[in-house]
Amino acid sequence: MMNLKALKEQALQNPEVKAEYERLAPEFALASTLISMRQRAGLTQEELAKRLDTQKSNISRLERGSSNPGWKTLQRYAHACGFELTVHVEQQKQPVH
Repeated sequence: MMNLKALKEQALQNPEVKAEYERLAPEFALASTLISMRQRAGLTQEELAKRLDTQKSNISRLERGSSNPGWKTLQRYAHACGFELTVHVEQQKQPVH
């Protein structure tokens, strides 16, 4: 049976899969950051939902990357976990035309 890491490595051998994976990397990074903030705050999804006066399913969608949160939502999430939200801007290595 193949583990997840081996499956990922195999899938990324396909150039189309690799390109799509790289295109989605910022979304994966945001989802990972959200989960990390919540865990570092020692909160469950349910506890965080209560702090934000929302449903646990909304927290789950944010953390899965299956929603498109606005800046205020991300700020509220970060603050509820005891973090400050900032933006970091980098110039692209190859400009998109």
